[in-house]
Amino acid sequence: MSDHDTDEGVTIGANTPELSVSELSQALKRTVEDRFSRVKLRGEISNYRGPHSSGHAYFSLKDENARIDAVIWKGAMLKMRMRPQEGLEVLATGRITTFPGKSSYQIVIEALEPAGVGALMALLEARRIQLVAEGLFDPSRKKPLPFLPKIIGVISSPTGAVIRDIIHRISDRFPRRIILWPVRVQGETSSIEITQAINGFNALPDTGDIPRPDVIIVARGGGSLEDLWAFNEENVVRAAAQSAIPLISAIGHETDTTLIDFVADLRAPTPTAAAEKSVPVRADLSSGIFNLMLRFQAAHKRLQDRKQQDLLRLARLLPNSDHLLSTPRQRLDRSSDRLESFSRNHGNSQRLKLARLASILARHSPQVELARTREKVSSYQRRLHQAMQAYMTLVRQKNQGSRQKLITSQTRLNRAIELLFEKNKEKLTRLSHLQKSLSHHAVLSRGFALIRDKGGDFVTSVTQVTGTSHLIIEVSDGLIHANVCDDATQHLKRIERKEKLQRGQRKKTTDDQGSLL
Repeated sequence: MSDHDTDEGVTIGANTPELSVSELSQALKRTVEDRFSRVKLRGEISNYRGPHSSGHAYFSLKDENARIDAVIWKGAMLKMRMRPQEGLEVLATGRITTFPGKSSYQIVIEALEPAGVGALMALLEARRIQLVAEGLFDPSRKKPLPFLPKIIGVISSPTGAVIRDIIHRISDRFPRRIILWPVRVQGETSSIEITQAINGFNALPDTGDIPRPDVIIVARGGGSLEDLWAFNEENVVRAAAQSAIPLISAIGHETDTTLIDFVADLRAPTPTAAAEKSVPVRADLSSGIFNLMLRFQAAHKRLQDRKQQDLLRLARLLPNSDHLLSTPRQRLDRSSDRLESFSRNHGNSQRLKLARLASILARHSPQVELARTREKVSSYQRRLHQAMQAYMTLVRQKNQGSRQKLITSQTRLNRAIELLFEKNKEKLTRLSHLQKSLSHHAVLSRGFALIRDKGGDFVTSVTQVTGTSHLIIEVSDGLIHANVCDDATQHLKRIERKEKLQRGQRKKTTDDQGSLL
């Protein structure tokens, strides 16, 4: 019996339309998304391993009895003010959809927030422990504030009472230039805006249209833990820790504490207190400078009076000038007399010495020495002239002898060259006659001939000649080209055998005669 038949013979499901698996999955997806287009779930994050390489996040939400898959797309992940954390109880807002590849349903989360103050406190404590372990709260990292900054940067909401209180308080104490970087201090994008503001102030150049502030105040009024949560975000805390500009945190009231307070260079209990700590009171500075000026004038007057009294006391201790200078005067008079006597005696002795030198100089006057030297020079010139004449005569005699020797040598050389030429000429003539007598042309002129084959090799035997050979015959006055026929070959062979026989008989006769001898 078929699965589609019943006992009555009626087919079950005969009118049910046929669907593919994909069509069914799409229909279920549309139904679920239409029914649960917007839901808010409370549960504990499970199996969270951080963002995927694509930027999306995949994890699960669970309670005591059930579990649902969850996904946060990359765009929504970047806008969230808090990040998923394993074991954290959260409130997730999103839509329910299905995943046909696994035949499962899941929630696509668009907003995420801790489920109550307890969860926020647990997350805050875990984050605080992590940052403490990294050393971001170390007091040695804090920078000193400038005593009197020229420019103060404020990061806060432009519409709240905080910025007005800061401007008013700074104007009362010591007017300074204030640059406001407007941000949202509450909401999903507030942490990103605050981080960008801190980094933006630090990125400003020292010289530019917007000057770089000397100190930064991050301020916000009071609120609940959820309202102040942006200042507990990790990106805000790290930006404040990395700020090269000294930073003052003024978040909430005195009892409110956020993580940015631990990394700030100075924590102010209120925004107004932050303004007070950023600049001194100009009236107090003026009063202090005036008091210091009065103290300086009084001290200067006392110093002048004391120096004048010391001068009078020292003047009374000085002796009378006549008593003080009497001994030096006497010493000066005696020295003057001794100097005059010494000068007179020294002048007389120098005059005597000069007279002796004058007499010596008269005997050796320049004119006498010059005449004596001129006479010596004349004598030297005469001797040099005589020596030069004698030398020139000797040189001329030597040159005449050398010239005669050169003429004789040249004559002998010419005669030797002529004899050498004649000797070589005779030798060359003999060699030429010998060459002609030994040359094969002389033999050819007596009726002999040279026979070569067409390859240019000499023919020395009839065995080298066939009936079709081409021979080149050289005689005394030219070349003869000849072709050999078979009869001529046989004739040449008979002649060669006859010559061999005759040579054999002559050799035998010679041998017989030798034996007789």
